[in-house]
Amino acid sequence: MKKLILSIGIVFVLSACTGYKQGQNSIAYKELPSNYDNPSSESITRINRKEYLNDSILTNLIDSAFIYNNDLQMAFQKIEMAKSSLQFYKGKLNPEINISLSGGVRRFGLYTMDGAGNSTTDIIPNKRVPVNLPDIFTGFQANWEVDFRGKLNNQKKAAYAKLLSTEEGIKYIKTNLVTEIATRYYELIALDNELEIIKETITKQKEALEYVKAQKDAGKTNELAVLQFSGQLQNLLMLELEIQQQILRNENGLNLLVGRFSQTIHRNKESLYQANTVLQKGLPSDILNTRPDIKAAELNLSAAKLDVKAAKAAFLPSFNIISGIGFQAFNSSYLFKTPESMAFNLLGGLVAPLVNKSAIKANFNLANANEIEALSNYQQKIINGYVEVVNEFSELNNLSAINTIAKKKNEETNLAVDNALSLYKSARVPYIDVIIAQQNALQSNIELINVAKRKKITALNVYKSIGGGWE
Repeated sequence: MKKLILSIGIVFVLSACTGYKQGQNSIAYKELPSNYDNPSSESITRINRKEYLNDSILTNLIDSAFIYNNDLQMAFQKIEMAKSSLQFYKGKLNPEINISLSGGVRRFGLYTMDGAGNSTTDIIPNKRVPVNLPDIFTGFQANWEVDFRGKLNNQKKAAYAKLLSTEEGIKYIKTNLVTEIATRYYELIALDNELEIIKETITKQKEALEYVKAQKDAGKTNELAVLQFSGQLQNLLMLELEIQQQILRNENGLNLLVGRFSQTIHRNKESLYQANTVLQKGLPSDILNTRPDIKAAELNLSAAKLDVKAAKAAFLPSFNIISGIGFQAFNSSYLFKTPESMAFNLLGGLVAPLVNKSAIKANFNLANANEIEALSNYQQKIINGYVEVVNEFSELNNLSAINTIAKKKNEETNLAVDNALSLYKSARVPYIDVIIAQQNALQSNIELINVAKRKKITALNVYKSIGGGWE
């Protein structure tokens, strides 16, 4: 009979182990370039952001943001949650030991095996076992799942990979925050320069208007010329107000990123035109080791693979050891009477799912789908990284050429204003030529400022695209 029961048990356990099929990850790894067109042994990601930005005011703003930015502070809590998850899975590898104090009462039916035996048995000399039998226990109880299939260990490793991924995610947030703060900072400086140009143009336009008015009073021009110059002045005054409002909005936006209330942002106007010479050091040949988002995606993929292994192991039998040691008695006065009240138990057994395995199958399928998703995300992050680097460096090179053209155009348009005014005063060109020349000069001045701003922001994006700025 015992052999039959044992055989049935073995059959049940083995049948429980056949409830899964390995998932098919249909996504293949893509061929990736091994290096860039411009490889270098020295990565600019190793350059500290303070050295790279070369502006103490800007770096102080970033340092404050790393302390007070609310989004970053919320992200730090994800690290704490990941640490707690890791500690949880570490704890599951160890025996669970509890201290217990329990009490109860049992009554056996008189026409049962236990009841019949108790009715003829002395619990103590000359005292039969009572019908209602109390039971008091105090001591230690332990429950330990022996991880011989590696399920718990894989869960722990997955939790650790997720922790590392979260830390890389924090680095990525910092990199984005550096770029966003610096971008707003350079936009502010560009607006300051635009405002300065507009104010200078307003001053010149007022002088031109006064001259045209004097010409009209002398009968050398007409009222239309005065109105045209006056209208141009009003346009400049409105543009001045618009730029001032943009400055206020950008200051408030920058303060929000830093995590503080609205206040004046001090800035170095000259930093807009400082060249990022460190960019000439070249490009790293491998962004896989420099970009935090790619490293995070890789770690998430590792965690997903480990989750699949853990989910697969759930189909297999688990070996549990249950034990306890303490004092047990039917009366509290006998509870600590040794050795009579000493009690212990030790039980080991294999446990495997047999009938209701749908939840385990669903968990395995979910883990497998997560692995496929993580693989796809990892490969997409790599492709995005390469594309971003190529695009940003290409734009930076083009902006250098555009800047050269913009400077020449700016020189010519400013010279054209002086020539137009001189010719107008000698009555050799109409007043409209002066207005057109002034408009062209203002536009070219603003374009030159915007090109300088785009160069700084693109240099930031290059730094960001290869994973710099978080350290």
